[in-house]
Amino acid sequence: MTRLRIAISAELLPGGIYGGIEQFVISLVKSLGQLNDGSEEYVIIGHYHKAGWLKPFLGLNQKLVKAPPPTRMEPFKRLLGPLRGPVGKVWRYSKRFFCHSQQVNLLSVPESNGFYESLGVDLIHFPHQQFVKCKLPTVYNPHDLQHLHYPQFFRSEDIELRNMIYKTGCAYAYAVIAESQWVKNDIISNYGINPEKVTVIMRGAPTQLYEPVSEKILLKLKKKFKLPETFVLYPAQTWPHKNHIRLLEAISLLHTKEALSIKLVCTGKKNEFWPVIKKRIRELRLEEQVRFLGFVSPVEIRALYRIAQFVIFPSLFEGGGFPVVEAFSEGVPCACSSVTSLPEYGGDAVLYFDPTSVESIAHALYLMSTDSHLRKTLKEKGKERSKLFDWHKTAKTYRALYRKIAGLTLSEEEEQLLAACSSNA
Repeated sequence: MTRLRIAISAELLPGGIYGGIEQFVISLVKSLGQLNDGSEEYVIIGHYHKAGWLKPFLGLNQKLVKAPPPTRMEPFKRLLGPLRGPVGKVWRYSKRFFCHSQQVNLLSVPESNGFYESLGVDLIHFPHQQFVKCKLPTVYNPHDLQHLHYPQFFRSEDIELRNMIYKTGCAYAYAVIAESQWVKNDIISNYGINPEKVTVIMRGAPTQLYEPVSEKILLKLKKKFKLPETFVLYPAQTWPHKNHIRLLEAISLLHTKEALSIKLVCTGKKNEFWPVIKKRIRELRLEEQVRFLGFVSPVEIRALYRIAQFVIFPSLFEGGGFPVVEAFSEGVPCACSSVTSLPEYGGDAVLYFDPTSVESIAHALYLMSTDSHLRKTLKEKGKERSKLFDWHKTAKTYRALYRKIAGLTLSEEEEQLLAACSSNA
């Protein structure tokens, strides 16, 4: 078999800064590295400042290279985060992506200065929203077009920048990947992309690839965070679209009207919107009911899933929805929003609610907290549905696409994997 060399841009800094994007990149790299039935070689491009954090996720068929250091201020500082805070933070954020690009105009798409081409690869994959024009065939994951649906969460210049990068990336790339049919339709509708160019590859649960959880780990976790005996879990960075405010108001409503005291544990990096959430907790007097743990380690989040009574996911907008498939994989019942791509992932294995309605969220919380039969039913359905979301299958599908782009002959299994991507999930 012809040896195929693929570059994967993983030019991210660790620590939960980019939320689910970081988990997606880690999972993709690790699962591709676990495929031992092919001759592919992967060049993983790490951040110029801190690439070594990726080493634990690499397989024998992968090598890590560091992107070159910046020579000019990187203009694409706002692309991955909807809110960036005070002007004093601009430079710190500005250096995180693609400083080896030749472009400096704030509203232009970056172009490679030869770095990517020098890697000796056959194609390059940008598995996050940034995109760089280069002479190599490219695969691109724009993930979602939230800025078009919730422009109030973005600055006007952020919206203009995202539209430019995403539209250009989708136009230039040999293949565009969407993690749901909903996102595919959104890309086609807004950017006029040929439907045949957009492939839907649904994702597995990142927790599948984490360290197994032992009783010792569970005991250590409970002691470390002083967790309540029974709690609801919401894993999400504190971005506005994650809808923490309405969730808090729903918990307050249940306490007032039903005398039901929901204990909520939230994880995820506390970003610029955190002060607003913190203030609302105080206003609603929920300090005794709500805990925000911040960013936790992979084994800790997996352990939290295992001991939570159920998962609540009230997000207003999702391209995929990792918490839903993670809940399935870890055997915990889940209630989630009925919007965007979430029904594709949730199927009949979750309790849905309207994320724009505090009353609807409160009703879901009440049912999940008081109906043990409902929780048991959803848990069983979730475990069955988890079989659809497997990172081994996801990795093989991406590899089949890489091989197709390179003009290689595909096996019957690979043809079937890609054919399945053409039908609705």
